[in-house]
Amino acid sequence: MPELPDIVAYIEALEPRILNQPIQDIRLSSPFLLRSVDPPLAQASGKQVTNLRRLGKRIVFELEDELFLVIHLMIAGRFHWKEKPAKPNKLTLASFVFPSGTLTLTEAGSKKRASMYFVRGEAALAAHDPGGLEVLEADLESFKSRLTLENHTLKRSLTDPHFFSGIGNAYSDEILHAAGLSPLKLTKRLEDSEIQRLFEATVTTLRLWMERLCGEAKKNFPEKVTAFRPEMAVHGRYGKPCPKCGTPVQRIVYAANEANYCPTCQTAGKLLADRAMSRLLGADWPRTLEELEQRRSG
Repeated sequence: MPELPDIVAYIEALEPRILNQPIQDIRLSSPFLLRSVDPPLAQASGKQVTNLRRLGKRIVFELEDELFLVIHLMIAGRFHWKEKPAKPNKLTLASFVFPSGTLTLTEAGSKKRASMYFVRGEAALAAHDPGGLEVLEADLESFKSRLTLENHTLKRSLTDPHFFSGIGNAYSDEILHAAGLSPLKLTKRLEDSEIQRLFEATVTTLRLWMERLCGEAKKNFPEKVTAFRPEMAVHGRYGKPCPKCGTPVQRIVYAANEANYCPTCQTAGKLLADRAMSRLLGADWPRTLEELEQRRSG
């Protein structure tokens, strides 16, 4: 699932291509993508894109007349840019036609989770905000307050969109490795020094990847957005050496979620067993990403 650095990189790439450009047409290839009915999507045609925003893990196209397209890519949704007209393929969900080119939205896999809402007014837009803290705009006390609001595992708390904005499975692994903390440590058991270390690691990790991905997006449109990058320390690197100590990276798999960690740097040499994790997280860690996104939103 594209997370904060990936979404910011998409916006970096989209701004010079579609900002202040009119949407000439929106062609839906999948009827399941659009989840709203009022206002009708036809009202977007002819409207200029006046701003691009990030709302958690969502990308928002702000149009004239206080109209907003809210797109959640979920796990497998991706954007692609073509300067020339492009025919949709079996992965295409929608095509957004601009004078400068065509932006297509695709989704791999049989389960179509990506969504788009067309809404009017800031109040309607705010209803799509999960309310997570924007860590890059927060101070240590705000971070601590949100982190310790409820007693959960660090992995769960960091990836819960109601607690923190834009952090998912991939960057939470990187953050916890940088902080030297176990993904299963409970938030209420953290010492002040650990909270400060986690806050600093969160800010540093997100900024590092934002700068790296935005730098790439300035050169080329990000066609291959992935949660698995060779420069990452632990995420997706099961069995490979930790860049800090050389210990093979371990992982815990629970339903559709995965936590990657270094036992030397993060758990004092202890291996976290899947069975123990199932007992510990049975009620604490949602079984699917969709459940996590939707938890407490109703």
